[in-house]
Amino acid sequence: MRTALYSALGVMLMLSACAKPPTQTRNACAIFEQRDGLFNNWRRAAIAAEREYGVPVPILMATIYTESSFRHNAKPPRKMIFGFIPGKRQSTAYGYSQALDGTWERYQRETGRWGARRTDFADAIRFIGWYHRESATKVNIPLNDPYKLYLAYHSGHTGYLRGAYNKRPEALRGAKRFTDITYTYAKQLQQCPG
Repeated sequence: MRTALYSALGVMLMLSACAKPPTQTRNACAIFEQRDGLFNNWRRAAIAAEREYGVPVPILMATIYTESSFRHNAKPPRKMIFGFIPGKRQSTAYGYSQALDGTWERYQRETGRWGARRTDFADAIRFIGWYHRESATKVNIPLNDPYKLYLAYHSGHTGYLRGAYNKRPEALRGAKRFTDITYTYAKQLQQCPG
């Protein structure tokens, strides 16, 4: 009886630890050290996505940093009615990748990954790799150009081609932040142990 109780408590502690974002989100090595479990290994998931889609790990990780700050259940804020009544959310973006419902469904359809979840890190980082690969294929953005990749991620491919980001200061600020953290992660990952 006691063994079953301790096992249940252990599983609950493990699950609650996975739900919290890493504590040092500006340090790629620390992120991977904190998420190096047998079943929940973020480094392994990031490397697998890089191999599959050709998108460098620092860009994959910077996307999650910029979009959700590594929160598995991140959602955009609600619009406030009369300044205090919560209304609808600004979009259907959700999870680590902040993928919109329609884009996520297209990803599932085109890749056959019907069980993929936006709250699962491995699924989300694979989605990000797929989306950035689509940006390279559809709008000719090099996979090592973080600034433009972010603008296409933020504005969508059609919006990117129209230059919609030029009227959105938050997109331009996000692209700069994204580029900075990409280069920070790239330097750190060259020196990670293991």
